[in-house]
Amino acid sequence: MTLYEKLGGETAIMQIVDDFYKRILADDTVNNFFAHTDMKKQLRHQTSFISYALGGPKEYTGRSMEKAHEGLNLQPEHFDAIAKHLGDAIAGYGASPEDISTVIDRVATLKEAVLYK
Repeated sequence: MTLYEKLGGETAIMQIVDDFYKRILADDTVNNFFAHTDMKKQLRHQTSFISYALGGPKEYTGRSMEKAHEGLNLQPEHFDAIAKHLGDAIAGYGASPEDISTVIDRVATLKEAVLYK
């Protein structure tokens, strides 16, 4: 069973992503990166990305991580805050500590692709 299935599929991922962005937008460390973002579009995009990353059935067709974060100059503290919010959002939906750790480990593989761009 994939993490996508364990967490409840697309509907659950949509709810997790919504919670994730509520946490991000409440955090002054990172919310400025989303000041001019179409959040409805961002939520759809992120749901697609996270669904795919967790083993969902649909292929991710968005921009590369490098392109998506180009010009933001994200620093390690920003990345860490985002990863924490994602872990907390997933935990809020009943995921086990092991599954949360697996998700955060997958996210960590993207660190080099998004920092300092």
